[in-house]
Amino acid sequence: MIHPAFTEEMLKEVLRSIDEGIHVVDAEGITVFYNDVAAGLDGLTVEEVLGCHVLEAFPSLTHRTSTLLKVIEHGNPIYNQRQTYTNRHGKRIVTINTTVPLIVEGKRVGAMEVAKDITRIQELSEKLIELQTQRGESGPPRGRKEEKRESRGLYRFEQILTKDTRMLREIGRAKKAAATRSPVLVVGETGTGKELMVQSIHHYSPRKNRPFIAQNCAAIPSSLLEGILFGTVKGAFTGAEDRPGLFELAAGGSLFLDEVHAMPLDLQAKLLRVLEDGVVRRVGDVRIRPVDVRIFAATNEDPEVSVREGRLRKDLYYRIHVIRISLPPLRERRKDIPLLTRHFLRQYNKQFERQVFRVSPEVEQLFKQYDWPGNVRELEHAIEGAMHWVDGEEIRLEHLPPHLEPVAALAESKEIRTGAAETDDLPTILSRVEEQLIREAMEACSDNIRQASIRLGIPRQTLQYKLKKLQIK
Repeated sequence: MIHPAFTEEMLKEVLRSIDEGIHVVDAEGITVFYNDVAAGLDGLTVEEVLGCHVLEAFPSLTHRTSTLLKVIEHGNPIYNQRQTYTNRHGKRIVTINTTVPLIVEGKRVGAMEVAKDITRIQELSEKLIELQTQRGESGPPRGRKEEKRESRGLYRFEQILTKDTRMLREIGRAKKAAATRSPVLVVGETGTGKELMVQSIHHYSPRKNRPFIAQNCAAIPSSLLEGILFGTVKGAFTGAEDRPGLFELAAGGSLFLDEVHAMPLDLQAKLLRVLEDGVVRRVGDVRIRPVDVRIFAATNEDPEVSVREGRLRKDLYYRIHVIRISLPPLRERRKDIPLLTRHFLRQYNKQFERQVFRVSPEVEQLFKQYDWPGNVRELEHAIEGAMHWVDGEEIRLEHLPPHLEPVAALAESKEIRTGAAETDDLPTILSRVEEQLIREAMEACSDNIRQASIRLGIPRQTLQYKLKKLQIK
């Protein structure tokens, strides 16, 4: 049997090592445990809080606003609640707290709170809303100068560079969709230009002189996202202020929700209600506000898979899937690679004041062979990175980012060239090496595609495409 003191010390050490704030109080609200992470969040020391009552350590709280004291009184756990408070030194803190009662032999002996700091995220989200408000995007246009300012900086269809038949067809469909008010769902892998397409539709539409606001649903914690989208009223939670949400700020214009499948399911239900009713209710408010907003949504996953796996509500999917634009990955529009390469060379020549006019034949061949899991964005960044190392007028293999350098090593590696005939060209050798590495990864991971994709450093959907292409079962 383990000695009780040893067990207690072990438990305390575990709680100290957790990378989230832990605050434990007894039934009277006196702090009995407080780890270094919690002290760091609160701007205090462990000694300042240990042995003190909650309201003494945090004088800005009350019996009504302290989640620890609420749980002690009622015995009901509180999950993922946002709390804003001022510590003893006057520092404003924003956390997401989960607070649970501590029960011993049927008796409530205290409460424990686990706190995650989101102060910086809260500050950034508030700045975002303030900037949108300062731009006056919720009000009507105030003349020609204002109209030009509103639409400046948005992409246009003519900026989408392509010769690909499928891409041109999708652009044609997008232009037709611009004239309507229906929701648009843009589907495409990361880096295929989903926001570029959405901005172009908005700029081509009758709403072009009205606000265009974009929000990545995966970039903000769910506890903050609801307030950002729908707005808040003072008193909705500790520290809440009267603020319009993005729906109100985008009134008369367009709201783009990127990675909509990453939105929590309960928030998806509230979004669906707003789309159905055309009204928004701020968090903590009883008043409803009508909003006229066109919705654009985007996902880098197959939406049918997201629905099937429970990440996207079926009813919301049908509501936003009125018009669908599907963007092909760069590996399926290889004829566009030289066109895009020349464009990015011109762009970064101007930006960096350089004179790099071309890529070497070896780099050109590599660009055609490589599968570009990051799509157009990856190609752009590869060229941008290479521009920093070029001394002359040509990008060569040694100038490319590290993950593209295997081609340079290809010519020197005997192991890689084993089995290659002298007459084999670069694409043939690369294909052989790629197939060999994929087979080895699949074997090492017992045919687990997800683990093999991580081992190879490529997205899962890219590996699935390659397996199908190479007919590897």
